[in-house]
Amino acid sequence: MITGISYYQATHFNRSVSINGTNVGGMTAETALKKLQALVLKNKVYIGNTLVLNEKDTKTGFSSSDLSEIRGLLKKQWTWWPSAAEKSYVLVPSKVDQYRRKILKNKVAAEIAMLDKKLKAPKDAQALLSNGRILVSKSVNGDQLDPVELLKDYSRQEFNSEIHLKAVRLKPLAENSQTVENEKKKLQELMQRKVNYKVQSTTYTLAASQFIKNAAVSKNMKYSVDPSDIASKITAINRSQSTLNKNFLFKTHSGSVISVHGQSYGWALDVQAETKRIRNAFERGEQSISAYNVYGVGYSTYGIGYHTTANHGIGNTYAEVSIKDQRIWIYQNGKLKVTTNVVTGRHNTHEDTPKGLWYIMYKQSPSTLVGSEVGSPHYSVKVSYWAPFTLSGCGFHDAYWRKNWAPDAYINQGSGGCVNTPPKVMKQVYDTLTQNEPVVIY
Repeated sequence: MITGISYYQATHFNRSVSINGTNVGGMTAETALKKLQALVLKNKVYIGNTLVLNEKDTKTGFSSSDLSEIRGLLKKQWTWWPSAAEKSYVLVPSKVDQYRRKILKNKVAAEIAMLDKKLKAPKDAQALLSNGRILVSKSVNGDQLDPVELLKDYSRQEFNSEIHLKAVRLKPLAENSQTVENEKKKLQELMQRKVNYKVQSTTYTLAASQFIKNAAVSKNMKYSVDPSDIASKITAINRSQSTLNKNFLFKTHSGSVISVHGQSYGWALDVQAETKRIRNAFERGEQSISAYNVYGVGYSTYGIGYHTTANHGIGNTYAEVSIKDQRIWIYQNGKLKVTTNVVTGRHNTHEDTPKGLWYIMYKQSPSTLVGSEVGSPHYSVKVSYWAPFTLSGCGFHDAYWRKNWAPDAYINQGSGGCVNTPPKVMKQVYDTLTQNEPVVIY
């Protein structure tokens, strides 16, 4: 009796044993192989109780080559006495059908993705900086399927006749998870950071605790900072320190101090770009940065004068033009290099040389001046030296055609707005002037 049971157990599967979802209980290895060979893969895929795919039937791909593997499973499940314990084995057929392994699996993945688009996503718990306080938002369950778990389940049933996937839902990150704890630590670290922001010779110490009120940490532990308060601070710095379109104090050749309005000369911070740089500095842990995004107007939009702080921001190299005196003075490093009488824009026709603080846009020798003025709507004249300071066409140039160089010539016989300079001294003026040099006209 015992010998008979032992022989049976050694040659037959226990009653609750399955291979690829097919019950082979009570069968020999040979019988089990025949059953697996005859099996048709119906290629029906269920998620929960819902049929989501119903494709054409295919064959399992089992052959006589698989007998040794089945015998191996028979030996593996063997027990001395008959057992009702459930055991499920997965066996890859020797002639595996790639349809199940690739094509159908991809279709299942696409179906899950399509279903999830219509379902409510779970909301993870998250550490947040809100109005200067670190808080943890609550997790919220959703309905979306977990594609990773479902495809793992698919792989376990890959060669079953029908595939029944358990409808596993995505789980949100819990409030007490290690990820949320790590987010809190990251935000605490952020709040301790400071950035020293240098604008010209002035350094501003910006503390995250003061200028970052709202922030979050992404899943890859990267900061996302609300830059609103940073932008407000940079706006305030720009308002107080920039020079673009502002008045400059200027000490004339005679020693009197006047105020001249910045025209093309001057600079301002690009608040948006600088805010982004400072936000990035906080996020990356940089401790010091200098202003970089500075702009201006006119020929060069970089911001002429940013690197100059001496002499109220004008510096000690400049050209001074007095319309009243009809004279110019050109200084280099605080020393007068050349002075000469000139004739400026014609006053009685309102073509006066524009007052204010400009800069030399460029220099050109020789040059052809093209423009218009009262009495000459379309002129083109060649000059030996040309140094413009306005986009409208005003600049320093020689005027060989001029006969009247009297101090009051500008009233009725002035230029179209340029500073006419005597030819005999224009070369020296030209050689002394430099590109971007301030031009003070009053």
